[in-house]
Amino acid sequence: MNHPDRPGRPEARTAAEAIISRRSVRAFLPDPVPRETITRILCIAGRAPSGSNIQPWHVDVVTGHTLDRLTAAITARFDGGDFGDETYRYYPSPWREPYLGRRRETGWGLYSALGIARQEKDRMRAQHRRNFLFFDAPVGLIFTIDQDLPVGSWLDTGMFLQNFMVAARGCGLDTCPQQAFAAYHQTIREVLSLTQDRTVICGMALGRADWSDPANGFETGRIPVEDFARFHN
Repeated sequence: MNHPDRPGRPEARTAAEAIISRRSVRAFLPDPVPRETITRILCIAGRAPSGSNIQPWHVDVVTGHTLDRLTAAITARFDGGDFGDETYRYYPSPWREPYLGRRRETGWGLYSALGIARQEKDRMRAQHRRNFLFFDAPVGLIFTIDQDLPVGSWLDTGMFLQNFMVAARGCGLDTCPQQAFAAYHQTIREVLSLTQDRTVICGMALGRADWSDPANGFETGRIPVEDFARFHN
């Protein structure tokens, strides 16, 4: 999968390597991803477990002119000050510790890598806008679920999403899951002809990372095992 003139990360050889090397990439090369590669990743992701094997996930793969239409429609709304409306709550409300601290550390870590100071609101907004371009990735994906399905199916779909990102690393590709797309669900419905009985969960960028971009120089940390696990003998 690696272009001879554009060195990138090789394919992950083991499950552990794929999981550990997965990260949210925020700048991509324009190199196209073959349809058969996308299909292979989806096939692997589809091995995710689900309650009674109902497999509740739906995926719209967007490339070419349709990708251009979708990104143009959403960025036009964003540029006009329309920040959409989410149909489900993703983050805590109100924020509290330790989650607020982790969120701030991630946000300021990214802005620091990009050389964006705290008072530079316009540059922050411009960086957020890049979400809706799929960070220039050649492939965008939209993940949806039937609106009437309960929380168990959302958990199943989360495992499918993780499978997709790990499988992409096994193919030498990178991803960025983007919940920000959920706020523009109506525009997504119009461009992709989605019915109203589907909830837009998130988008995702897929492609080859551009490691020359400083955005990809930022990597989030993880809390140690003892902070989230208890062992009972």
